[in-house]
Amino acid sequence: MKVSFNGDLLPSDEATLNLNNRGYNYGDSLFETMRVINSKIMFWESHYFRLMSSMRILRMSIPMDFSPEFLEEKIIELIKANDLGSSPVRVKINIHREAGGYYTPERNSIGYFISVKPLDGAFFTISDDPYEVELFKDHYVLSGMLSTIKSNNKLVNILAGIYAKENGFDNCFLINQNKSVLEMTNGNVFIIKGKDIKTPPLSDGCLNGIIRKQLIEILNKSEDFTLKEESVSPFELQKADEIFFTNAIQGIQSITKYRKKTYTNTVARNLVGKLNAKARLVDI
Repeated sequence: MKVSFNGDLLPSDEATLNLNNRGYNYGDSLFETMRVINSKIMFWESHYFRLMSSMRILRMSIPMDFSPEFLEEKIIELIKANDLGSSPVRVKINIHREAGGYYTPERNSIGYFISVKPLDGAFFTISDDPYEVELFKDHYVLSGMLSTIKSNNKLVNILAGIYAKENGFDNCFLINQNKSVLEMTNGNVFIIKGKDIKTPPLSDGCLNGIIRKQLIEILNKSEDFTLKEESVSPFELQKADEIFFTNAIQGIQSITKYRKKTYTNTVARNLVGKLNAKARLVDI
């Protein structure tokens, strides 16, 4: 496979990072992951503006040529270079501050690389396979703006993923220092009880997810449900009728079991159709 390294197409085994790379040494980096279908980026505008916002939060210098058109062109160029132009593709953009300095950087200029990986399906689907989760309580995600961006500082997510794997679960809920439920290791949480749907607010420290944003827009126009962006207590999990989480690659993943409680996936199945329709109408 080829990658785009600072805009140049290279074989992946030739695109190496310097040992002084700040992303490797200090986690001074961020990433953006997106789904591309037939060379069209799903929800590209939302991905682009989240990427720019995250770079500003981290006080990185945004290159003058980092326009939506420029980055989209580099993404599509890479996809076609890997003969994936008519395939569903997972694209990841990694951005790091350039080497120099210790904790305090010498400069704020950036380097970047883009990688691609084929996906099985073109659009989002709902799986009927069992999906059991647990609450991860060993470490907390701190509420605040830094937790809402896709930085490379994801140790809590990693440790929660290891905990889930070692104990036979598919995933874990993450909590913040106030012991409010934030998200899963890899996506935003939505909890359904009757006609109410709750998702944690960004102020609690959950990721500012792209699919979260799309579903909020869909649900705010719905007459069937009332959406609330409110803190979620762990006690609410076992009272819910349905729970699912979202991310840019899977779309919507239903949770079937948490402890002794099992859940339906009726709402998730309905919403995935609306999400696919929104993607086609807006971006594809």
